[in-house]
Amino acid sequence: MTLRLGMVITVVASSAAAARDVLHRHDAALSGRSLPDATHVFAHYTHSMVWHPTSSPRWRALRKVCSAELFAPHRLTTNQSLRRDKVWQLVSHVERVAYSGMPIAVRRLTFATVINLLSSTIFSADVANLDDCKGSSESSFQGVLAEVIATVGLPNMSDFFPEIARFDPQGIRRRIKGLFQRLHDMIDDRIELRLRERATTAGNGEPPANKNFLDVLLDYRGTDDGKGFDRQTLLTLLLDLFSVGTDTSAATVEWAIAELLLYPKSMARAQSELAQVLGSRPEVEESDIDKLKYLQAIVKETFRIHPPAPLLLPHEAKDTTQIQDGRYTVPLGTRIVVNVWAIGRDGEVWPEPEKFMPERFLEEESSGAAGVDFRGRDLELLPFGSGRRMCPEMPLAHRMVHLMLASLLHRFEWRMRPEDVKNGLDMSERVGLNLAMAKPVQAMATPV
Repeated sequence: MTLRLGMVITVVASSAAAARDVLHRHDAALSGRSLPDATHVFAHYTHSMVWHPTSSPRWRALRKVCSAELFAPHRLTTNQSLRRDKVWQLVSHVERVAYSGMPIAVRRLTFATVINLLSSTIFSADVANLDDCKGSSESSFQGVLAEVIATVGLPNMSDFFPEIARFDPQGIRRRIKGLFQRLHDMIDDRIELRLRERATTAGNGEPPANKNFLDVLLDYRGTDDGKGFDRQTLLTLLLDLFSVGTDTSAATVEWAIAELLLYPKSMARAQSELAQVLGSRPEVEESDIDKLKYLQAIVKETFRIHPPAPLLLPHEAKDTTQIQDGRYTVPLGTRIVVNVWAIGRDGEVWPEPEKFMPERFLEEESSGAAGVDFRGRDLELLPFGSGRRMCPEMPLAHRMVHLMLASLLHRFEWRMRPEDVKNGLDMSERVGLNLAMAKPVQAMATPV
């Protein structure tokens, strides 16, 4: 459908067929980016892999270094022990809280866990604290990051009425500028620390100790011009990596736990499968995930009914394009939104679309969804997008979501708090850039 949102013509793709036109058949012509007003803070869009045109040499360089050095299968295999350690820290913390009789704040803890995984990979250090009970301290990395994610998802009049953008009527750009500056300062401190460490080891004639992803970025030299990334590009890239790949994974685990609290038979089936595959082993290994078919089905069903990004970041038509076999024209400059939330609840594709039913993805079912994948090939399930603009963090998110969820289900019995049993679990959504629970779930856990 076509909407006029303020002064902006917007085409919305709300079916798998329409998404295929946008993301596959006409990907090149429709892969431009519609730039929200907030991306102009510190000229963010001129340095960001998320907002750069796909034809840009800098976009290709950033995408290539991330895909090859951070999310490539061999890199993920190398860092497997790091993910195991971070998940073990999560499980140990949940165990301590469970023994104290307090409820578990699932999203806060998984959010901090994913932040620490990324920061350990990038900086060789943790920047989040699992013991931060509020997780929103103004001085904490995770608190500022959480505020950034919430703020950039707010509806902004400036994005629909460009003529008033310079006045920033809601103050969103000013607020984001302050938040970006605080995160930039924290990241810049880490870069300066690493530069000093590298200078010391170089002076001693030694290579950098424990080479991390920041070292890869600092060492990068373009094949075309021999130049490396400037400081602003480094700050922007690292901010993007933290803001795109942390809250989405945490929210997915939280939604899965919440749904399983409402469907205890599904939880029992998942735990039975874990016991069968793991036996007496207390820890889940990534090599176990392929054997956990029902757990994989739970994650797929969670992605379907609670997609991390309900509306993919808006595309823009780079050329006037004919779609739907020439029946419709998308003019140059049109903003294009893929409604993943609607695609996942399409009754023509998904029987009983409002029901949480992981069994639909199992081979023994006759629904036809068993072979549906979420890696961008099947347009019925698009948690990470597809095409040129597909999220590059998908391989890491896939491993972390499954590993965290499997570990929490294997090590603990979960139940609702008495007040949630009495009043019902609040499953309302907080819609923004990411889809999170409006009221974060608090669940009781009992160590197994």
